[in-house]
Amino acid sequence: MKRTILRIPAVKSESGLSRSTIYLRVSQGLWTKPVSLGARAVGWPSDEVEAINAARIAGKTDDEIRVLVTKLEAARKGAKEWGR
Repeated sequence: MKRTILRIPAVKSESGLSRSTIYLRVSQGLWTKPVSLGARAVGWPSDEVEAINAARIAGKTDDEIRVLVTKLEAARKGAKEWGR
């Protein structure tokens, strides 16, 4: 699978959520934190957006989604080490 970075309009389209709801869920631990793309730009890895959407569709609880978000963010650190 090709890993791409989605900007907020694409994340809104993929998730059906508003910008404010996405950032609210980030603060609640129900969505991964955005990745910095530069001084004033952020985005989300497409596979993370897909995983969170799949968890919601599967009826996972908020607590289960928080665990998923923690794992997804931890995997970023592993990818960072791998890229060195």
